[in-house]
Amino acid sequence: MSQKSMLIFLFMALFAFHSTGAEKEQEVLSPHLAPLKPYIGKTWKGEFSSSTKEKPMVDVSRWERALNGQAVRVLHSINDGEYGGETIILWDSKKESLVYFYFTTAGFYTKGTMKFEDGKVVSHEDVTGNQNGITEVKAIAEILPDGRFHSKSQYLKNGEWVDGHEVIYSEDPKAEVIFK
Repeated sequence: MSQKSMLIFLFMALFAFHSTGAEKEQEVLSPHLAPLKPYIGKTWKGEFSSSTKEKPMVDVSRWERALNGQAVRVLHSINDGEYGGETIILWDSKKESLVYFYFTTAGFYTKGTMKFEDGKVVSHEDVTGNQNGITEVKAIAEILPDGRFHSKSQYLKNGEWVDGHEVIYSEDPKAEVIFK
């Protein structure tokens, strides 16, 4: 093997080793966030159970590893940007719990906690600034046996718990989260 060929081979081997290390580093996720791994790196699209032909309600949600694996970022938009939001989920060592912050295009935000029970993601959040009288939200999400995921919520609205949204999402790599 010539010296030039040897240098090319060594360079390629070093590049392959470095690339593999970088890919593995990108996969690292805080152990506290590990149950969210089935959602991450995917774009999901779902139609609300209350959707009609006259008034369709379609949500697109993108789940990403964030902050070197110390957080999960979720972006979503309904009806191509009619409404949307961004969530950051991370471990709070002082509370010994997952916490999250959700900011919306409607100008309100929420702070909540999240836990895992029987393969489900269970969340509870306090809402600040909602114009419709919603002050709390409880939700449950789970990956279904067929690979889709189901999300269902309840809202504390004007002091009374009412059914919120229900959506079954399918993975859709071509779907896009859109903000106006």
